[in-house]
Formats: sequence, C-alpha cells, structure tokens
Amino acid sequence: MHMNYEAGMFGRQERLEFTGEETPRRSRRWLWIAAAALVVFGILGIFMMRGAKPAEAPKEAAAKGGPGTNSQLPTVTVAVPGRQTVQTIVTGTGSLAARREMPVGVAGEGGLVTRVLVEPGSWVNKGAVLATVDRSVQAQTAESLAAQIRVAQADARLAQADLDRAQRLVANGFISKADIDRKTATRDQAAARVRVAQAQLSETQARNRRLDIRAPEAGLVLTRQVEPGQIVSSGSGVLFRMAMGGQVELRTQLAETDLQRVRAGAQAEVTPTGTTQTFKGQVWQVSPVIDPQTRQGIARVALSYDPALRPGGFATARIVAGAQTAVMLPQSAVQSDTEGNYVYTINAKNEAVRTPVTTGDVTEAGVTITSGLNGTERVVLTAGAFLNPGQKVIPNLQKLK
Repeated sequence: MHMNYEAGMFGRQERLEFTGEETPRRSRRWLWIAAAALVVFGILGIFMMRGAKPAEAPKEAAAKGGPGTNSQLPTVTVAVPGRQTVQTIVTGTGSLAARREMPVGVAGEGGLVTRVLVEPGSWVNKGAVLATVDRSVQAQTAESLAAQIRVAQADARLAQADLDRAQRLVANGFISKADIDRKTATRDQAAARVRVAQAQLSETQARNRRLDIRAPEAGLVLTRQVEPGQIVSSGSGVLFRMAMGGQVELRTQLAETDLQRVRAGAQAEVTPTGTTQTFKGQVWQVSPVIDPQTRQGIARVALSYDPALRPGGFATARIVAGAQTAVMLPQSAVQSDTEGNYVYTINAKNEAVRTPVTTGDVTEAGVTITSGLNGTERVVLTAGAFLNPGQKVIPNLQKLK
C-alpha cells in the first residue's frame, strides 16, 4: 500500500515536471511565429505603399489638372498666318543684248578710210561721223560743178539783159514780137542750165557726204570692224554695230508653263552675273512660239542704258507675273504623303487636326496655300511630322515674320 502511494506520487511528479518544461517552449515558439508574421506584414505594407503612390499620382494630377499632365504633352510652335497679297514671281536666266541693234556700213561709193573717230562703248548722236573716207577726187568734181554753175549763171544774166533791151525797143518797132519770143526762150534756157548745174553740184555734195560713215541714230557703239587705211565699199559689210538709244534687253529663257503666265508690261528685276546690282525693267515682248526641243520660250525684258549692262553678258530675271491674296506658310509647316499635302492645326481643345491644303507657288518667303485654310487657324509651324490626329499638345504661339 505504501509502495503504491510512492510510486503514484513519483509518477505524478514526473508528469508535473514534464508539463512545466513544455509550456515555456510552446510559448517561445508562438512568440517567434508572431514576430516573423509582423515582419512579413510590415514588409508587404511598405511595398504596397510604395507601389500605390506612383500609380495614384497621375490619377490625382489628372483629376486636379496639375502639372503632372502638361509635363507629358509635347510643346509645338504655332502661328495664325492671316492672309496677304502674294506676288507670283517667275525667274529665268538669259543673255543681255541690244534691244534695237543697228548695223552700220558704207552707204556711198566707198573708198580709202582716212580716220576712225569712235571706239566701242562710245556714245554718239544722230548723224555723228564714225569714220571718214578719202574724197580728193570727189572734191575736184564738186569744184568743177560749182564752176559750171557760175558759167550758167553768167549766161542767164546775159540772156536776161538782152531780153530787157529788146522789150524796150519793141514799142518803137525796131524789134519784132518774134525776136522777143526768141530772147525770152534763150533767157529761160540759161536759167534752166543754172538749175541743172546746181542740181548736179548738190548731188555730188550729197555723194561726198555719204562717203563719211555716220550714225543713223543716237546710241551706243558696240563693235568696230574698220581701221584707217582700209578700202571699203558697199560690199564691205557691217563696219560698226550700235545699240539704238543705248537700250538693252534681257532675252530670258522660260519654261512653257511660266511663259503662259508672263504678259507684256510685267515689271521685272534683272541682276547681271558677277554683281549684286539690280536693274528695273519691263517685259516688252513674249515669244509667240515654243522651242519644240527644249519646250522653252523667250521673254524680252527692256532695260535703260547703264554702263554696267553689257550686251553678251549673262543675267537672271525675276518677273512679277501677277498677285493674289492667299495664306503664306513656311515650308516646314507643310507636310506631304500619299494622300496629298496637309498641315496640322490646333483646335480649341489643343488637339492636333490634320487639315488637307492645296499649295501654290513656292518662293523664298514660303509656300502659298491656295485652298484649305482661311488664315485664322492656329497652324503648327514645326514638328508636324511627329504629330498624330487628335493628339493633345501645348501650343506656343508665335508671329510670322
């Protein structure tokens, strides 16, 4: 009985001791698990907080219209072009020449050239002597004719005196009426011989004057093809070339399409090669034919005399072929694709809108828009190739120069 009691007591004591050690261990294990769980939940919370802020920022900025939205929109340069008077300019090149070139040669019998009085580039008046021809023989002929005139005049005076005396005597019956008629005829013949001699002298003098080579009109001497000592005649050809009045013209070659737009009277500016000086001129003739090989025609621009304008030189011309009121844009604003030419305009919502346009002349000032714009739109000047229809932008308004 006693033994059973001790045994029982011992067994209970062991169970009590075992139970006392196990309880602290379990408590520590749950503490570690709880701490680990807190760490894990803390890390997850941090990551969730960091991931939520960037995602929510654009939404909040978009809702508030803050700077977060504008920072992501492209900025484009725009302008309101308006409408202006645009001149249609046709350009061409060609050579300078005398507008009215006058070839000067021998008008008379010719002979030995004794003097040449002008050089190329000389300005002469109408009738000025360009070169003289020896006239020693012709001068002697003129002297002979002059002497014949004096003889004929003496005969005419004598015949007139005889007639006067006869008329005084006819009243007394000493001379008949028939004698008066004969003396009158003699007087008339003598007077006629005087006129014939005078006409012959005048003819000879005129021929002698034609021996001199003279300017037919006032103008500029362009070339000289004669020298002293040279024998010339009517078959010698052109001895001088002159520009009547010094007038020069530019014979510019224009394409067939450009020639159709040019009219006589159009104003032009001519710039000779090798200089920046510009001369005002006017189109005075447009070629009525087109070269079938080159498909070009000639427009002739009249120019006033100036030493800087040298016939034979090369020059360029800008001809005002007309004017129209239209929209003018820089070339960077106009885009092109398979559908045609277009520009981007910005609507009231600052969205890019593709606007088809029809272009006209392209000049240094820009491109003429003949249709598609009325001039009041905000047109994108640059970066149009990088935009898409409906894309929102930040417009930067500028004035066109």
